[in-house]
Amino acid sequence: MAIIKWDPLGNIATLQDRINKLFDDSFPHQAHDDKEVPLCAWTPSVDIYETDQGVVIAADLPGVNKEDVVVEVKDNMMTISGERSGDTERRATNYYRRERICGNFHRSFTLHAMVLPEQIKAKFKNGVLTVEIPKPAEETPRQISVDIE
Repeated sequence: MAIIKWDPLGNIATLQDRINKLFDDSFPHQAHDDKEVPLCAWTPSVDIYETDQGVVIAADLPGVNKEDVVVEVKDNMMTISGERSGDTERRATNYYRRERICGNFHRSFTLHAMVLPEQIKAKFKNGVLTVEIPKPAEETPRQISVDIE
């Protein structure tokens, strides 16, 4: 029988590998490297900025038709949703690489409680949806007279 020198830290690498495998198996893998691209799941990028008139949300929607975009407001929540259709002319087997993602999308934004939905304006030009949300009218404090007896 051979004598092996005991290394108290020898099993730490194996333990780390087992923990990594446990997390990989437990949680869905998010593809962020160059080899794996998720299929039909995308979220459009947005810029949100303030102007003198209100807040503007600009969403990049390349390849999306104007008719496929819906902007709706309900309970102080504005949702931009729609669908980008894929290229149906080419079969999936003819691709060397496919990175342009298709499918449904939606983004939701919380609005100020005082915003009136009918005052919100949306424009769609060159693949960019611009939603203009006007600033709400500020409430002026009311003064109440109190009779002291």
